[in-house]
Amino acid sequence: MSITLNADTSSGLVMTSDTSGEIKLQSAGADIATVDSSGITMASGKTLPAAALTGTVPSSSVDALSTASGSAPSYSARAWVNFDGTGTVAIQDSGNVSSITDTGTGQYTINFTTAMPDANYATNITIGGGNAYIGTIQSVSTGSVAMYSWTTASAFVDRPIVAVTVFR
Repeated sequence: MSITLNADTSSGLVMTSDTSGEIKLQSAGADIATVDSSGITMASGKTLPAAALTGTVPSSSVDALSTASGSAPSYSARAWVNFDGTGTVAIQDSGNVSSITDTGTGQYTINFTTAMPDANYATNITIGGGNAYIGTIQSVSTGSVAMYSWTTASAFVDRPIVAVTVFR
C-alpha cells in the first residue's frame, strides 16, 4: 500500500493510494519527499537513510554538532561575517548578519538578523593584511556588536578584509 499526500492549491489536501509501498509528500502535484524502506528521499535526490530514523535522540544531544567528538561540548558560530571595510562597506558573505553600519574610519557595527539571547557572547575579530592591524570590540548588545579596526600605531584604519565571528 502507498499513500500520496498532496497539498493541492485548488482542492486542498488530496490523498491517493496505490501498491508501490511508498509515502509521498507533494505540493501542487510536485514531489517534495518520498518515504520508503530505504529512508527519506527529498525531491533534490538527497536521502536520509532509514537507520538514521530509528531510536531516540537524547535531549543532551539536541545542540551537539554532528562533527563533534570527545566529551567536551561543541558550539557553532551564532553569527559570522566577512566584509570589505573600505569605501562603501560590502559584505562578502555572512550568516545571521543583516547589515554592517560604517560609523567612521575603522569603526563598524555588525547587526544580527536574529538577536542573541543576551550580550554574554564571545566575539572574534580578524583584520586582513598582516600583523600590523588589530580588531577590538567597542560594545556588545543582543542585536549587534560594535568594533574597531586599527593599526599597532593606534590609528583607526579601514581594511579590505574584516572577519567577525560570534559564539554563544
